Amino acid sequence: MGKHELNRIRKIALALPEVSERMSHGAPCFFIRERLAICYYHDNHRGDGRISLWCPATPDFQDAMVRVDPERFFRPLTSSAGHFGHWLGVFLDVNEEVDWDEVAFIVDRAYRTIAPKALIAKLESR
Repeated sequence: MGKHELNRIRKIALALPEVSERMSHGAPCFFIRERLAICYYHDNHRGDGRISLWCPATPDFQDAMVRVDPERFFRPLTSSAGHFGHWLGVFLDVNEEVDWDEVAFIVDRAYRTIAPKALIAKLESR
């Protein structure tokens, strides 16, 4: 269903310093240095029939995006371990045309939210 979307996410995420991809909890996930998740790609997550991207976000950014466009942005459910509480969900199947520049901005912002300072400096020196 969402192979095109996954390939676009893959291109965006893997262009960032020291990011790799692997399956995590049944979904493609992109990690900084194999341990810090910068985004999960979901296609029909738990049978929801949707294509979405989940990224870490600051609480103010998450609130602003959900408030401005709740049809495209959402707060993922927090796991029992407390994960995803401050993550931003982005539906990639709302419009016929996804704004990939906006998605790239969100992934970049997620990276900058959790990456070590040395990697952010490396990113900025490009």
